[in-house]
Amino acid sequence: MSMFCFQCQEAAKNVGCTVRGVCGKDAEVSNLQDLLIYTTKGVALHLLEARKHDIDTAAGAEFIQASLFATITNANFDPGDFLERVQAGVALRDGLRKELADAGADLPQHDAAVWHEADDAGMAAKATAVGVLQTENEDVRSLRELVIYGLKGMAAYHSHAVNLGYTKQEVLDFMADALVATLDDALSADELTALVLDNGKFGVEAMALLDEANTTSYGNPEITEVNLGVRGNPGILISGHDLKDMEQLLEQTAGTGVDVYTHSEMLPANYYPAFKKYDHFVGNYGNSWWKQDKEFASFNGPILMTTNCITPPKAEYLDRMYGTGETGYPGMKRVQLNADGSKDFSQLIEHAKQLPAPTSIEEGTLVGGFAHNQVLSLADKIVEAVKSGAVRRFFVMAGCDGRMKDRDYYTEFAEALPQDTIILTAGCAKYRYNKLPLGDIGGIPRVLDAGQCNDSYSLAVVALKLKEVLDLDDVNELPISYNIAWYEQKAVIVLLALLYLGVKNIHLGPTLPAFLSPNVANVLVDNFGISPIGKVDEDLHAFLG
Repeated sequence: MSMFCFQCQEAAKNVGCTVRGVCGKDAEVSNLQDLLIYTTKGVALHLLEARKHDIDTAAGAEFIQASLFATITNANFDPGDFLERVQAGVALRDGLRKELADAGADLPQHDAAVWHEADDAGMAAKATAVGVLQTENEDVRSLRELVIYGLKGMAAYHSHAVNLGYTKQEVLDFMADALVATLDDALSADELTALVLDNGKFGVEAMALLDEANTTSYGNPEITEVNLGVRGNPGILISGHDLKDMEQLLEQTAGTGVDVYTHSEMLPANYYPAFKKYDHFVGNYGNSWWKQDKEFASFNGPILMTTNCITPPKAEYLDRMYGTGETGYPGMKRVQLNADGSKDFSQLIEHAKQLPAPTSIEEGTLVGGFAHNQVLSLADKIVEAVKSGAVRRFFVMAGCDGRMKDRDYYTEFAEALPQDTIILTAGCAKYRYNKLPLGDIGGIPRVLDAGQCNDSYSLAVVALKLKEVLDLDDVNELPISYNIAWYEQKAVIVLLALLYLGVKNIHLGPTLPAFLSPNVANVLVDNFGISPIGKVDEDLHAFLG
């Protein structure tokens, strides 16, 4: 069975994975993901018509969001789960179609809106016929996939806000509208390019909504010294991004004798005031997502995966892995959402009590919590440091980490930066340099960690505020350079959001996306100054002169 996938930075030979994904997914899963996205487009076609006839679109919008999220790289590897999702999508689509027919509406006729297969073999055959390569024009294909990958990141961020009771209907509507647009062969390249920028606009809205949801629910992140060591109690390790899961896990483990540790992108949970009241919340264990094969093994206790960033688990700890939300892996236990929105983590807690305490892998602390509210409270100090020359330049080094050797570039770049520069970061890219002894400038740490990848929004807020305080006309006049690492689709929506906000001359690495055709890449270069990273010394010269 063959496949084609080029949605992440590890696309084979920077072209595409055709036999097995470098991420670990096989052809069956990859093809079923393609079929799920195709089915989701069929649902979207019906939603657009349903809006015109006051037919309830909530279930369809929820399905679209969940489907986009589930197909993000490293979120779900379970073919059975994707088959169930496709079947549910077809049933939902057909239910909407009946309601539309009863209302006398025009019924969508595109194949995505009407296809049916009787059995699993038919589903498998259909899956191979609706993949990325079915769009023959490589520029149209590139722009369509850029839109879809931005939607996947947007869906992830909006989903987290929804979990906290915050929803923006305009974002949900845009997801459906944009999916339908990717089926429209009449759209020109210019119209698709405009849709890409609209993606960035709604990406900003989704990230702003999530920021509001997180800070209203848990307080504004505070400058925090995070413990990296372990204690002698059994523990549960929580990874991913969902703070609602974090809250419920801490509530349910209180008083049980079981400690809680964060891993990878969950590290910023340590910065929120609401979580600091739990004395069994010990700190952070380990590093970036791609090191989990060793770190999950040494942790000894159960691991809760709340979102993507799963790597195919080793047998020695698969029986200790639990997934929730859109995550999935064959053999991994599941924690389901109850009807009232709660989750029951008692199985993990009892499992943890039967297992040894975590094995220590490092000691010490690291400092984070520099989201926009905290940084803006230091605005006078930062502006004075800029005006006095104590701080020559800021470098936004947000984004994703990955396992490729050439990502050592980001460690070397951070080490080579002059002492009068400061790094602004968010996302797991920070693990390449956040434990380096880079010092401070007049008490301002030289690495300011805003939080998770979605907290790149904080960095944009800081930049726009500094533009205002320094009385500049253009955000690109700020002493800020952008040297961003990407891996998957949440980084894509962050990039599109920055472009929408007018940020130019972004360096992107370790490679430019494989899904950018030469012509589309040239549009980004010509209009926004996007360029690939090079050698550290050459890039430093380009940034600093």
